[in-house]
Amino acid sequence: MSDTQLRDRTGYSAARTDADVDEHEHTADEEREELVCPECGGNVVADESRGETVCADCGLVIDEDSIDRGPEWRAFDSAERDQKSRVGAPTTNLMHDKGLSTNIGWQNKDAYGNALSSRQREQMQRLRTWNERFRTRDSKERNLKQALGEIDRMASALGLPENVRETASVIYRRALDEDLLPGRSIEGVATAALYAAARQAGTPRSLDEIERVSRVDKMELTRTYRYVVRELKLEVEPADPAQYVPRFASDLDLSDEAERRARELLESAKRAAIHSGKSPVGLAAAAVYAAALLTNEKVTQNQVSEVADVSEVTIRNRYKELLEASDAGMAA
Repeated sequence: MSDTQLRDRTGYSAARTDADVDEHEHTADEEREELVCPECGGNVVADESRGETVCADCGLVIDEDSIDRGPEWRAFDSAERDQKSRVGAPTTNLMHDKGLSTNIGWQNKDAYGNALSSRQREQMQRLRTWNERFRTRDSKERNLKQALGEIDRMASALGLPENVRETASVIYRRALDEDLLPGRSIEGVATAALYAAARQAGTPRSLDEIERVSRVDKMELTRTYRYVVRELKLEVEPADPAQYVPRFASDLDLSDEAERRARELLESAKRAAIHSGKSPVGLAAAAVYAAALLTNEKVTQNQVSEVADVSEVTIRNRYKELLEASDAGMAA
């Protein structure tokens, strides 16, 4: 490269740099002019209540009708402000503090992914301990934290959706607020709340299924469930056998035709009033088995018994009753 080309390129670069500096200084001067009064050079303040920008010295109105970037609602106390606010993380009943507190992760790494030193790890462990103590300040919150963890564990084992877990959490909170827990175990009330929530949501689980994942036996579960439903005045309809059919048919890999025939058999049983006083799980299992035979799908009573958790004797007895009710309905 020649000296002339070098001088040209260097001169162009220097000129461009000088131009950038001049533009920057010009912008700074404009900003300083905007912050002072054009009449007297006094300080400029923003009056948010009137939406005006005025001079604090001479009172000149520099700008008016400014955009109000605050909320469109008014609040007169902190409780009303928290209720009307629409910002922040969403609250959830699945956590004892509704998800409003902080949580320190268990990974002993910094923001860059580097491992912490031994002294830093000890410090973070102490912080986690104090954080947990502050999150559960009294026995009521510790009770609620243990119960909600139990509900989440059982719901995950049963494959229940999040809306059922949310409803069960609300039921348990109501039971705790109305002092229904003295004399009863936390696990028992939590299991009863989950059982009631599953029935209310139309995704019921049998008592045997609930008992397998729970830490209480069936007798305590049924006794606590009746007590909670009675005291809280919950509206829980009797379990419909048809609500169990999709899950049983899916576990047995049956076709849509077999599932439809099972529903038809249960409808015939309802019209004949033979479902009264009988287990809905047993009726659903028998209907699925009968529908599989009617659609020429190979399913044994043992397979249905394992999926529905009922005995083969129950399936055979209800199977005969369903076919008789269906034949009677067709003859009529």
